[in-house]
Amino acid sequence: MKLYTTILIALTLGAIVGVVAKAYDVAWLHGIIRAIEPVGTAFIRLMTMVVLPLVVSTLLTGTASLGDARQVGKVGARTLGFALVATAVAAIVGLIAFAVVRPGSGLDAGVRDALAAPFAAQAQTATTSQTPLVQTLIEIIPRNPFQALADLDLLAVVFFTIVFGAATGQLPPDRKAPILAFFDGVTDVSMVIIGWVLKLAPYGVFALSASVFASFGAELIGSLLLFCLTVIAGEVVFGVGVLGAVVAAFVRMNPVTYFRKIARASLVAFSTSSSNAALPVSLEVAENELGISKRVAGFVLPLSATLNKAGSALYKSVAVMFIAEVYGVGLHFREQLIIVVAATASAISGAGVPGMGMVTILIVLNAVGMRAQAQAGIALVVGVDRLLDMVRTCVNVTCQLVGVGYVARAEGEILGDDSLRMGSDSSPIESTPRSGR
Repeated sequence: MKLYTTILIALTLGAIVGVVAKAYDVAWLHGIIRAIEPVGTAFIRLMTMVVLPLVVSTLLTGTASLGDARQVGKVGARTLGFALVATAVAAIVGLIAFAVVRPGSGLDAGVRDALAAPFAAQAQTATTSQTPLVQTLIEIIPRNPFQALADLDLLAVVFFTIVFGAATGQLPPDRKAPILAFFDGVTDVSMVIIGWVLKLAPYGVFALSASVFASFGAELIGSLLLFCLTVIAGEVVFGVGVLGAVVAAFVRMNPVTYFRKIARASLVAFSTSSSNAALPVSLEVAENELGISKRVAGFVLPLSATLNKAGSALYKSVAVMFIAEVYGVGLHFREQLIIVVAATASAISGAGVPGMGMVTILIVLNAVGMRAQAQAGIALVVGVDRLLDMVRTCVNVTCQLVGVGYVARAEGEILGDDSLRMGSDSSPIESTPRSGR
């Protein structure tokens, strides 16, 4: 049985057990739920444990590879620039979608107050310790990166890692290779650990969902469904509206025609929830359907599969805002700006392994000071992650294919021209290893 199936079953069973315990006030069932709750706590702590090594290793190697991207000229810069802008815009669209729908607002006031009560002191501290936005941005630059690691100050860690990775990318190949080999090894080890931890996922999710629903009953189900609809609506607006406007304005093609030509790759991404699985199809449609040269498609698409995960950033923005609303934590402009930055950074640094959705949401929750709510918050959204993973991966790949069209057009290629389908091998661009979903 697939992991996502067992997680969904565990969430459903935990919710049923919790609702029954709450509705009928079954004392012995409440006792069992309290006894198994530490399993859920241990699961979240294990996931948190692997966040820093995974983020540092994947982000550093990805950033270091951009040293090579700069050496091949404007194509690398345009690919990186499009990925960063698209991912940040997607995160903003997610915030707007949340503000319009407010999926957590339908909760009964008593339930919301009860959910927020354990964190009231923390919320009060956060409110009274607000710092100016400029100071917040300055504090992203760490005085001591090792202290930032110890404090789980993830934005500061990300900043230092990007600087370190960019500097590593400028080293001669013989000096750079051992550093990249070490951090590639750290990434591989982190993935092995995640594989181990995910074996505990169904049990952890069962324990967490049973605990949440035993405390608050079925009132959360409607808000959770509305959360799913909010994410899907946001992904559609970004994937069709924003990217369609980009195709019309910068690629200078009819968006309907463009999306029809790339539909096969988007459907593969939707069905597999993997940008890696869709990459061969993306390369094929870019060359044969759009007429993009191998020189551009062979470089831009593998690099974009690592960097350009706009759909994932949108999902994280909505998820964190939803968790904050459910737990009564007010996130204002300052925190929402941090969400955009953290969602963009975590989307770029996320590796293509099952369970990364949970890991990267933890990154954003920590960045806005919601570490205490992470355990219960993850329990709310992890059960529906598979469905939303399909949607956001489809948008990721669609955005990657719009990005390659943008770069090809900026390079002077005429999309759809048969003479360009085989491309020119006179100035080949080395493909960047792909990863990320």
